[in-house]
Amino acid sequence: MIQEFGLYFLAMLVLTAASAFCSCAEAAIFSLQADDRRALKKGNAAQRTAVELLGRPDRLLTAILFWNLVFSFGFFVVGSVVEFRLNAQSRHGESGALMVGSLLGMIVFGEMLPKTVGVQQPRLLASTTSLPLAAIVRVLDPLMPVVAGANNLLQRLLLPKFEREPYLEVSDLERAIELSTSDAQLAALEQSALRNIVLLSELTVQEVMRPRNQYESFHAPVHLEHLEGRLPPGGYLLVTDENDEITAAVALKHLTAVPRQHLEKYAQAVAYVPWCATVASALEELRRQEREIAAVINEYGETIGIITIEDISETIFEPESSRSARLLATSSIVPVGAGRWHVTGITNLRRLSRHFDVPLEPSMSVTVAGILQEKLQRIPVEGDELWWSGFRFHVLEAEEGGAVKVELAVPPAGGPLP
Repeated sequence: MIQEFGLYFLAMLVLTAASAFCSCAEAAIFSLQADDRRALKKGNAAQRTAVELLGRPDRLLTAILFWNLVFSFGFFVVGSVVEFRLNAQSRHGESGALMVGSLLGMIVFGEMLPKTVGVQQPRLLASTTSLPLAAIVRVLDPLMPVVAGANNLLQRLLLPKFEREPYLEVSDLERAIELSTSDAQLAALEQSALRNIVLLSELTVQEVMRPRNQYESFHAPVHLEHLEGRLPPGGYLLVTDENDEITAAVALKHLTAVPRQHLEKYAQAVAYVPWCATVASALEELRRQEREIAAVINEYGETIGIITIEDISETIFEPESSRSARLLATSSIVPVGAGRWHVTGITNLRRLSRHFDVPLEPSMSVTVAGILQEKLQRIPVEGDELWWSGFRFHVLEAEEGGAVKVELAVPPAGGPLP
């Protein structure tokens, strides 16, 4: 049978290899992680092409599935011709064996095995297959508008009344967690994390960022001796330009060995977000650009702070997350007596409201220090006092950089302050 149908079997083998190529390339490229993509961006032409193909995933996936379908269809067409001839010669046993064998061969060698290999070595195989894959994707580009139009038409015909929900209620998520676990403490922690995730769409970056006076930055070239044996806050070495604006950051905590000279060579460009952006949009921008740190700029284009991926993670997963704990290594609200607390100036007003479970008056400011400046119309000094939202603020310490420490007092019901 091999001599009789040798050319047909050769064609089936070639089509199986072509289908295996598509399956392997698909698994490898779509298995690339953020670290893989960053490394490939700095590589040769084939490696950069793999990352560029991922820039338009819908186009890439459509092309791969189309060509894989073409190769598989051709494989079974050729196999059907051989089976037809065998049946015409009353060789039904050989025809049945060929049918079962070709089906299993395509499943195993055209789909399962290539995808398994592609997932195990994504970086190597993505760069190896990227150039021929880019060629077959470009061949299909003229048909892409037709494919997209057909897809849209089918959605309208089959799902004419399908509407996406604008949002998912937090109560629905909390109920799902309660039903999925019997551990009350674990459920409470997960509910807290879910609330904080939803809160990211309301929090602005200026409420979470590290203010400019709370981090160090350096002009290039930066050498190890400039750090004076200290790890910068947050583990990031910030590199600035001639205008003292942050342009890049070195994640020192990720370096296996810290060189003594020219640390800026290991720097990664930072993302930029406006002060009024939500933390959710900042997180999306960091994810899109594959960055770990973003510079926060005001309406004049000046850098007023930074926000890191760790800051956002702590905001989500720490039930009592605060900037004071991250930046000053101290709690933001500390009880010191009956009806009295010490509060840091960078304490968020939203946290203050949540801690005392009381609503606060509307304000343009987002921190305790901001309220003091807004109401006093100047930089606070030691000894300043004012009333706001039922609290008495007494400035205990005031530094030149604007950092303050405040004593917060609340009068008991029907009585004077302690």
